[in-house]
Amino acid sequence: MGQAAALPCRRGKSYITELYEWFRKFINECPSGLITLHEFQRHFCNGTVGSESAEYAEQIFHTLDNNGDGVVDFREYVMAISLLIEGTAVEKLCWSFNLYDKDKDGAITKEEMLEIMQAVFKMHLAAALTKPNTLTAEECTNRIFVRLDKDNNAIISLEEFIEGALEDDWIREMLECNPSIVKVERPLRRDTALGTHG
Repeated sequence: MGQAAALPCRRGKSYITELYEWFRKFINECPSGLITLHEFQRHFCNGTVGSESAEYAEQIFHTLDNNGDGVVDFREYVMAISLLIEGTAVEKLCWSFNLYDKDKDGAITKEEMLEIMQAVFKMHLAAALTKPNTLTAEECTNRIFVRLDKDNNAIISLEEFIEGALEDDWIREMLECNPSIVKVERPLRRDTALGTHG
């Protein structure tokens, strides 16, 4: 692995302890130290709603796989988890932008957004994660594009994505990757598990 030095250390010693717990959980589930797409889909889908979340899981996997080598290592995994749980609104939106930008060309087309929206809607519906949305995936995508595509060039840039989402709570809620939806949970800290307080 050898990349731990590059990990952010935001909260001192308690963060290092928590990082160790994440590592233990990761190695327990992936003894090789790497997660393949198949393993990620199996783990992610079992944690949510079966095959209904497979498409969304695949896109999340590709977003986690920063270097594009086809596997997610511990560093990539924990960086994303940390960001999604503790990152600023802008950091989370940058990560979400990468999720929607399927071809990684720096812009989101309506087709790219619709594909992700359809996968998210399908998963939410199957899991009953939210109240039924009165809008369809297509209607949500169209509404988001009308609000975010300020220059009307049929793509959303990173700047438009962040600026628009920060200005509109509904859009931010629709676009941010919510860790509770993807079943990202903090590992149980040892002192909490043992009933002690440190």
